Amino acid sequence: MKTFNVPEFYKSPVITKVKQYLRLQDPRKKNVKPAVLDFGPVTYYIARHFGFCYGVENAIEIAFKALDENAGKRIYLLSQMIHNPEVNKDLTERGVQFLQDTNGQSLISTDILTPDDVVIIPAFGAPLELLSLLESKGIKTQAYNTTCPFVERVWKKSEQIGASNHTIIIHGKYNHEETRSTFSRSATHSGGVVVVRDLDEAKKLGDYVLGVKSQQEFEQEFKDKFSGGFSIEKHFNKLGVINQTTMLASETEAIAEYFKELMLQKFGTDTIKEHFADTHDTLCYATNENQDAAYGLLDTDADLAIVIGGYNSSNTSHLVELCERKFPTYFISSAKEITDNGSIRHFNYHAKQMLLTECFLPKKNTIKIVITSGASCPDSVLEDVLMKINSLVGNTKSVEEVLSSLKLF
Repeated sequence: MKTFNVPEFYKSPVITKVKQYLRLQDPRKKNVKPAVLDFGPVTYYIARHFGFCYGVENAIEIAFKALDENAGKRIYLLSQMIHNPEVNKDLTERGVQFLQDTNGQSLISTDILTPDDVVIIPAFGAPLELLSLLESKGIKTQAYNTTCPFVERVWKKSEQIGASNHTIIIHGKYNHEETRSTFSRSATHSGGVVVVRDLDEAKKLGDYVLGVKSQQEFEQEFKDKFSGGFSIEKHFNKLGVINQTTMLASETEAIAEYFKELMLQKFGTDTIKEHFADTHDTLCYATNENQDAAYGLLDTDADLAIVIGGYNSSNTSHLVELCERKFPTYFISSAKEITDNGSIRHFNYHAKQMLLTECFLPKKNTIKIVITSGASCPDSVLEDVLMKINSLVGNTKSVEEVLSSLKLF
């Protein structure tokens, strides 16, 4: 696989050693057992897969290349390049400005743009309408386009099934940058598009697929989540499911299977291939690997879980969701959320609010912690968290000693 030029300050000598060890033990990526870092009074179970993915490393390399090649020019990011506060902070400190927030609201008017300006397209991509607007102002949008190749693969699939008049159902968060970008292309290449957040919402949509509910009810219940001119009578005869690549992969598959069953119920088995498109190949490999590795963490008898990443990171929130199935789980953005007195500030992604937990580490002779990070989290941030917890626990083994005795769970 291609390697990228990622700044050294995102790397970690400790985590690099762990990843090298995991690759040696499992070169074909068949095993989801975590690595064990035994520091004595605290033991960490490090997920088999975590941290920067291909798409994120590609985006970071392009963004820093834009900075190197355009000294003295105004450089803008269309919106957050990836959902990680450390990376976005590094870019803004180097003079990069955001044109929009994550919801697509304007922060800086595009009226000020000139052909001499540089606009970096984020890893999530951008809606076609917005790219067209930038191009009309003389901005070369492909010059520093960091769109993830796996997101582009979803777009290609939407174009393919849209060409055969399938209505596209997107499993995603309707206001997420990637989903907005995918929606834009799907609406162009198909007769209709609808976004569903999860399996529960998919089942609500199922009532309209089967004609149980009316057009008026559909327009109220799915407001802002469907394409213009959508008709439940016309557009629910041929379906295909694609996804926001950072959603829970198992849920995308469950949603696809649910709609396939509806179409079997509606049209029978003989013509199912005409009415339901196979789109399983739109799932992102990195999302799958990180989520599978989180399942591997559930086999441990740890006391708690720590998941590190941006609070608006979709893929990270799903790692939290998985870890919460077994452990008290703390979702943090960096070691800065852990205080010297042993409390931790962490994000409740269900309620979208910060919480403070005092004395989050159990009072035990040996504390066991599972730990992972989202696809946009630098390894250096994860190492900082390990070292911060070690400082709270005290009397831990040296890093050199621990790395020399690495093992799998």
